Amino acid sequence: MATDLDRLYGCIASPSTLLNSIFMSTVNMTAKMLVSVAASSRAENAEKWKLTDHLRFMVMLMTWLMLWALRFLMDLFPCSLSSSPDYLLGGLSSIEPFQLAPYSSSAGAEALSSSGSSLDLILHNRVDVDGQAVKALAKSLTHVLALLNEIPASSRKFQFTMAMADKIMEDNARHGHWALLVVNRTALALSFTRTSALLHRCLKSQTSPSVDNSDSWRMQAINTIPFSSCITSYVKVITMCFNTAFSWFNTATVRYQRRGHNGDREIMAEKLTQVLLWVTNKLSCYGDVNEALVQWSFASGLASLSLTASPRVQGSIVEISAFLFGELTRKDLEIDRQVKFRLLVLWVPLFCHASNGHAYPILTSFQKAEIERIMDEVISSFPARDQEVILTRWLENYAVSVSDWPNLGLAYDRWCWCTRESVA
Repeated sequence: MATDLDRLYGCIASPSTLLNSIFMSTVNMTAKMLVSVAASSRAENAEKWKLTDHLRFMVMLMTWLMLWALRFLMDLFPCSLSSSPDYLLGGLSSIEPFQLAPYSSSAGAEALSSSGSSLDLILHNRVDVDGQAVKALAKSLTHVLALLNEIPASSRKFQFTMAMADKIMEDNARHGHWALLVVNRTALALSFTRTSALLHRCLKSQTSPSVDNSDSWRMQAINTIPFSSCITSYVKVITMCFNTAFSWFNTATVRYQRRGHNGDREIMAEKLTQVLLWVTNKLSCYGDVNEALVQWSFASGLASLSLTASPRVQGSIVEISAFLFGELTRKDLEIDRQVKFRLLVLWVPLFCHASNGHAYPILTSFQKAEIERIMDEVISSFPARDQEVILTRWLENYAVSVSDWPNLGLAYDRWCWCTRESVA
């Protein structure tokens, strides 16, 4: 499988034949001029240059500038974009997305083993189940769910693939066999892990600072010009020309890259959040929302990056978090106290700072009031020291945000009152 993401998603990284031939001919011409000027200097033994020497030197400088102009064009137009809808995925050149291998028995087995081989442990020594048939269904469902992360949301095949995954899980549940329910839970848990990891890498790539090495290689380019230290009359002019040209090149390149890649990354992030929300709902439907709660409670990197995400991405992540918070008080679930604690500490800041960039509210007034009630109930079940950590975290974010939600003032007052009572 090709490691070059541009090649993988239909983008040819090599320049055109014409630009490549011009580039190579300019390199050869520059090299010949350098040798010619150097030979002339050695022959004249430090005598003053003639008019022809000055002309040759200026031709060499113009050739050198043309060389870097061609380099800029090759960097600015590095590839010919494919007309395939997969281009939306190909824009994530700095991300390392899951590279989906062609479907095979070994590929499916590797996918299942990455989820902890829980299916093998459950099926071990069970004579009432055809283990091979169950594993085949699990591999098929895992493969279909993985395709959801690879197909652009704008493609009509995206809805087709989602409907196919939904039908497989519904048929498994309708059949009613416990092994088929385990297939649904195992495949969905693996999909939740993979989608959240892709979303984290996608958001991280948008905030990664670019390293500016322009000064270092600019000076190296100037120093490669022969006799730059001897011919002082040319140095200031050459430096000014290089600084102006490279400044313009850098500005144009950054604008072009941001306009293309950041837009594609944002589209990818929006799609991944929608897939993650769908998977979370399915985990709840098939009785394994505990797996999503545990994974979401450890997603500290994603929680941090979501604070600076676009409003649409933030909105979907808020919906996922609100949905999972709504599961914390279910009577039929046994959720570890540490999981509840980590969820509150990690995701309360996002609730406070999420942008209201939609034409419609992310959550309704009823949903907001219900989430506040659940958070208050869960916080009251913690020891006083844990309550202090959560409420301090909430207050330091709520006090500097423009949002009035979530308002945990009653929980904070209750903790203060209980703390005073413990003093006496």
